[in-house]
Amino acid sequence: MDIKAQITTAVEKITKDPKMQEQFKKEPVKTVEQILGVDLPDDVLNKVVDGVKAKISVDKASGAVDALKKLF
Repeated sequence: MDIKAQITTAVEKITKDPKMQEQFKKEPVKTVEQILGVDLPDDVLNKVVDGVKAKISVDKASGAVDALKKLF
């Protein structure tokens, strides 16, 4: 299983849907399971959830930096 691809898929779906974002904040594991549509072992699922959280954080930070660059 390609964990990186699973993370990318989950991030794309979560970032495009505000309701999914709220659900992910409350229940990240359940949300990722729902998005991927597969039952993964807990260790794999936790890696995917951690990867999604990290990717979303990086994307938000990148967006903030880009916004600051536009000011100068």
